[in-house]
Amino acid sequence: MAASSGVGAAADRGDSEYILEPLSLPESPGGVAAVEESPSVPCIFCEECSPRAEQDQLLKHMIIEHKLVIADVKLVADFKRYILYWKKRFTEQPITDFCSVIRTNSEAPIEEQDNYFLLCDVLPEDRLLREQLQQKRLREILEQQQRERNDTSFHSICMFCDKEFTGNRSVLFNHMARDHAFNVGLPDNIVNCNEFLAALQKKLDNLQCLYCEKTFRDKNTLKDHMRKKQHRRINAKNTEYDRFYIINYLEFGKSWEEVQSEDDRELLDNVEEDWSDWEEHPVCAVCLFCEKQADTTEKLCLHMKEAHGFDLLKIKAEHGLKFYQQVKLVNFIRREIHQCRCYNCKESFQSKTELISHMEVTKHITFLPTRSTWDQPQYYFPTYENDTLLCTLSDSEDELTAKDQSEDVPVISEDLSDLEALRQSSVLNELLREQNND
Repeated sequence: MAASSGVGAAADRGDSEYILEPLSLPESPGGVAAVEESPSVPCIFCEECSPRAEQDQLLKHMIIEHKLVIADVKLVADFKRYILYWKKRFTEQPITDFCSVIRTNSEAPIEEQDNYFLLCDVLPEDRLLREQLQQKRLREILEQQQRERNDTSFHSICMFCDKEFTGNRSVLFNHMARDHAFNVGLPDNIVNCNEFLAALQKKLDNLQCLYCEKTFRDKNTLKDHMRKKQHRRINAKNTEYDRFYIINYLEFGKSWEEVQSEDDRELLDNVEEDWSDWEEHPVCAVCLFCEKQADTTEKLCLHMKEAHGFDLLKIKAEHGLKFYQQVKLVNFIRREIHQCRCYNCKESFQSKTELISHMEVTKHITFLPTRSTWDQPQYYFPTYENDTLLCTLSDSEDELTAKDQSEDVPVISEDLSDLEALRQSSVLNELLREQNND
């Protein structure tokens, strides 16, 4: 099916000019900028502060002292910036302009009644704030992941056999999965790798099982327990590990468990469907500028170069585009072409035919606008829901020659000998299903 037949959600809403830019919090003479740099988080209403690690204490204080309840606070991507934003806003307008009022003991005498204020994402301003903070965090996490994917200076020691590994992090994870049956998933689905390994090592140093998290009297007893009980895996229910997996940053307001349960329900709902007449159709990618389809990226790139003068492979090489930058570029071009607007001069046209003719004659189709124009966080998301081209983009690190590789970096794999056992024991299967496309 052609990509032009399915317009993305943003275009469906007609809100084509809306850009999810990183949030810039307002500064005031009252010292908000200084407070933002502090390691503590201030109360929205008073001078009380709490360390970031003691977030619950601050929430308790605001409930007891100021009658403020923040809904779904665990889903706020940046708690401190969220608090600072509302601290500023509550000095500008009354709290009742933003919060729902909940009256307790409504049947009691007036003097015994209390009014609590609920701050939640039903308020459009609050939801927009949460979404912007989520987009900012997503961008930072993806950039961090990209740095780790490219890092060849990684150095660590196996937590099970004390063997030393250097080069790419994949070498260590592959070794632990192959030699010790300890599989935490594909390295490319993990972020903040060094912190992750340090957290696991700390548990082992404390003689604590990684899976059941029981503590043992000595190291040998712990090793025997993890081997005999097949506990050489992490506890997927322990939210301490959530911050190390990309899946937990992708969907606003959802944890990996919610994403997984939705996938499982969809499979269960379709369990009785008859697939006997199902026929496989070749997956084709669609040209950025016309309806031409091709079953390989090479054919499509050749078509765009010869028919339109747009050399995607050359642009990728000249600009050193990584995988996520290619994704943003494709989604940006899709958006501009859908809007019949030249992405270089911004001139709009009545039809796509007129637009492409203009871009080919003026050579505007050949050159990219400035990077800041398309390298924006909203273009992480596809313009068209069924854009197969996004699934076929390759990372430049996939094209490294043997000469450029300082270490043999094998691809970590799951043991497929027992699929049912894999489903029960694999953290990759539990946490990161279908995220490899990212």
